Amino acid sequence: MRALFQASKILLLDLASTLLFLAVYAITGNLFLAVGLGMALGIVQIGWQLARKQPVEALQWLSLVIIFASGTATFLTDDPLFIMMKPSIIYVIVGLVMLKRGWMTRYLPPIARATVPDLAVTFGYVWAGLMFFSAGLNIVLALTLDVTSWAAVKSVWAIGSKVGLFGIQYAIMKSTGIRRARAMMATS
Repeated sequence: MRALFQASKILLLDLASTLLFLAVYAITGNLFLAVGLGMALGIVQIGWQLARKQPVEALQWLSLVIIFASGTATFLTDDPLFIMMKPSIIYVIVGLVMLKRGWMTRYLPPIARATVPDLAVTFGYVWAGLMFFSAGLNIVLALTLDVTSWAAVKSVWAIGSKVGLFGIQYAIMKSTGIRRARAMMATS
């Protein structure tokens, strides 16, 4: 259970600016406040890591670039359709980064790195697939729903799909890891 909390903590920290954006937008309905706070949190997180001389992973740098580029474009365009289509671009970019073999390794506890590294690679590609699917789904939603409905559906999908996949991945990797560890102990 401790490993689940550790992996969840890292994942939540990586998604913090997105989660803050969604929460602020859901509570206030103020897109510009939500975007601004999301951008600020992204800067603070990377700055904190750099100040503490901790490595900043590629996905974290990408997140910061996306937050800045999309946040700036949101402020400049003030176009609801652009704002609704923007996540599709982000999902595709994140999906492409997630195609890097082994990107998920940083989220695994040592025991998982030893017993299920192959599943981490496979699930890395599954996560990339989720991003590409989410990009397509977002386009359909943006073209068919009003802004408020889009924000509601998008928020539920964005959080629900990731929590769901995380849960499935954790269950599969945990059970497989236990089975493999027992088999390794039995043969030694």
